[in-house]
Amino acid sequence: MAKSIGELLDRLTVTGELYEKLEGGAVRCFACGHRCVIREGRRGVCQVRFNEGGELRVPHGYVAALQSDPIEKKPFFHVLPGANALTFGMLGCDYHCGYCQNWLTSQAMRDPAADVSVNYIREISPKGMVEYARRTKASVVVSSYNEPLITSEWAAAIFKEAKAAGLMCAYVSNGNNTPEVMKYLAPYLSAYKVDLKCMQDRNYRKLGGVLQNTLDGIKRAHEMGLWVEIVTLTIPGFNDSNEELWDAARFIAGVSRDIPWHVTAFHKDYKMTDPDNTDAKTLLRAAEIGKEAGLRYVYAGNLPGRVGEYEDTFCAGCNFRLIRRTGYVIHEYHVTGEGACPKCHMKVPGLWHADPSRVVLNGLGIPLPIH
Repeated sequence: MAKSIGELLDRLTVTGELYEKLEGGAVRCFACGHRCVIREGRRGVCQVRFNEGGELRVPHGYVAALQSDPIEKKPFFHVLPGANALTFGMLGCDYHCGYCQNWLTSQAMRDPAADVSVNYIREISPKGMVEYARRTKASVVVSSYNEPLITSEWAAAIFKEAKAAGLMCAYVSNGNNTPEVMKYLAPYLSAYKVDLKCMQDRNYRKLGGVLQNTLDGIKRAHEMGLWVEIVTLTIPGFNDSNEELWDAARFIAGVSRDIPWHVTAFHKDYKMTDPDNTDAKTLLRAAEIGKEAGLRYVYAGNLPGRVGEYEDTFCAGCNFRLIRRTGYVIHEYHVTGEGACPKCHMKVPGLWHADPSRVVLNGLGIPLPIH
């Protein structure tokens, strides 16, 4: 029996597919933009992909978080609104953002003496995941919570079963992807949400990333034909200046004006407790910048009922209110089965229900047992 979280996670691995062998027994990992060169007995930045005997071992066969949520929680606003999304996560991250839940597990895996319970890890099969999706009437299976890129082999195994069962598959990611991992996931993925954390490389590096990698990752996902939505957690004093918000909005508009941009509210958490919580005024300012930059679909999140029309979806042609929301709850849904506005018949970009009469006005998700 595993005595520590590290021992358990090392046991729950298989030989990876997203790597190449190098001279001297080293390997180069392709799962994320760090492209770690990992020598025998060493680990990548994420701490969960490691070199054992000249082969890359990668996470497989477990979940550390599992819940059926409204898909709006991801957030996806243009993907099957009102649908249940069975969302799973593992452990580890290739970033170390101080405000994120992954900071705790990432640091724990960097410190062998850390006292972290293994009780919330559940071994499961891809077929078992599909059974959970059926039980919760989920239409979408999403890899999230930790950074899914670093556990892509496991996600692909689940997605293969899910897609065969008629389910849509999606990633909630930091966007630090590579051509290799996106080609690997392409047969399964339909939607890809990216956290665009800021527009200054020095601040990205403080979080453990590289700005250009994320910008390239967004472009890559869009060019592959995936439905892309982007979230910027708006943090006072970190990324909320007008200049930086304009830079983000212009970049997104340059990729596609149809990409939804979600500006969401920061709250003090984990190791980032210095900035103030984001207020509604700041979110409204950010959303208005997005609209002025030419984005057709801008949303303000995490402050339900306090951001006016920026929770709703409007037709870009005639401004008819297509979807009315409060937080994750859908109150009205008017997109046609052809994915168009019922008033002016303009196509609405996104992945929509073929039968709008089956749309569920949703509310709370369904927690699932992990142990």
